[in-house]
Amino acid sequence: MQSLEIIGAVIGLIYLYLEYKANKWLWLFGVVMPVVYIFIFYQSKFYADMGINVYYFIASIYGWIVWTRSKNSEDKTKISHTPTRFILPLSVIGIAIFALIAFILVNYTDSPVPYGDSFTTALSILGMWMLAHKYIEQWWFWFVVNVVSSTLYFWKDLNYTGALFAIYAVISVFGYFKWKRLMMEEGKD
Repeated sequence: MQSLEIIGAVIGLIYLYLEYKANKWLWLFGVVMPVVYIFIFYQSKFYADMGINVYYFIASIYGWIVWTRSKNSEDKTKISHTPTRFILPLSVIGIAIFALIAFILVNYTDSPVPYGDSFTTALSILGMWMLAHKYIEQWWFWFVVNVVSSTLYFWKDLNYTGALFAIYAVISVFGYFKWKRLMMEEGKD
């Protein structure tokens, strides 16, 4: 599994670099990376993380479509702040997703970390949706997800994946400021 983990980590670093640059090709790697991590997380009993990778696969296709729309809808693909009208719905949806996943993991799996796995999965679902719409605050979601995930992966001896997510956490901070500059250049802030 170690070689598969290394492959996943390399693909993940390329994905993160392209996300940092707000480059549409991130979605290509976003389709490949989940396939690798489905196997890794299944073997490690991170069932919600395994499931989220199915979502990442589908969301990457959705992200590609949103980011490559015709020029007529160009504003939809510009970096912006998350509209305040989405804060309450996103919070409610996030709590509901967390509760549902935690219930399933606690009652129907042998997951060693059902609440941590549920938490990172719920935030990841929201973060991926925000990324597809180029909302800058998605970086803060990813920062929290990456710090918690890194800790969990190191605990389960997924050292390459843990290191990858630790790097993701650091890059999340830089990514926020990079997107902030890009947003200002686009005249959105």
